[in-house]
Amino acid sequence: MALLHLIRFKNLLMILLTQVLVHYGFLKALDIPVALTDLQFLLLVVATLCIAAAGYIINDINDVESDRINKPVKTYIPKPFSESAAFNLYLVFNVSGVGLGFLLSYQMGLTNFATVFVLISALLYVYANFLKRVILVGNLVVSIAVAASIFILIIYDMLPLLNQYREELVTPVSVLRDYALFALMLNFLREIIKDIEDAKGDYAVGIQSLPIALGLERTSKLSAYIAVVYIFTILGYIYVWLQTNVWTSIYLVAAVVVPLVYFCIKARYADKQAHYTHLSSVLKLIMFLGILSLGVLTLTLKF
Repeated sequence: MALLHLIRFKNLLMILLTQVLVHYGFLKALDIPVALTDLQFLLLVVATLCIAAAGYIINDINDVESDRINKPVKTYIPKPFSESAAFNLYLVFNVSGVGLGFLLSYQMGLTNFATVFVLISALLYVYANFLKRVILVGNLVVSIAVAASIFILIIYDMLPLLNQYREELVTPVSVLRDYALFALMLNFLREIIKDIEDAKGDYAVGIQSLPIALGLERTSKLSAYIAVVYIFTILGYIYVWLQTNVWTSIYLVAAVVVPLVYFCIKARYADKQAHYTHLSSVLKLIMFLGILSLGVLTLTLKF
């Protein structure tokens, strides 16, 4: 259980669900050509999860001092792990993830693509050690890493076949690109809320986050305004691309737009730590429900 806690197994399960839903619940369910065999898909998933787990570990190692202030009764390097043991685990997961990525790329004859795993791994390390101290840049970087769990499937599952099946793949690639951008946008907003939660400890260790620059309540109100932009963006997307797909449109409004409206109202008046924690949970739920909309889209297209 200590290991599962250290690698954030709940977040890893979300990544796993997303990739399984994209590959099996969307692409293969709609008989869209895919490049990955079942074994290759397994390698991709395990590589992704290993690199993500390594990212969580190295981030926690660098957050020890701030976490002592932000979460005095909770530690993210649980016993029996020491910081040195946690770093060794980081190396194991990181090397395993990158190594499996190279193996997958070699099997598929796409050795140049292996640099994707190296870049993601390096990005997470640089974020944990340097970029998270730069206002908004760290938020954007970690959001890009979250969206990469979808982008990497586009790269390995679809790009190798794009010349051969261009007409069949153009629309699915666009759909998955939009879902990846949706994940990036929501995670960016959630990172801002998490910065509000962690502002006290971040200030103590010299991290320049948006709440430290603007203040907690102003940042919370700003997050509400950002969410309003997201709401109109999603409604515009539904109107332009999904107005003929009634059930998917209804689902997105009920499962994403309405909760975002709720978030806006709560964020506008949030002024306590418990409020910010609740807002973070609301955004996590919206992300989960948003990914499930891909399954709803598949069902409406299939039947």
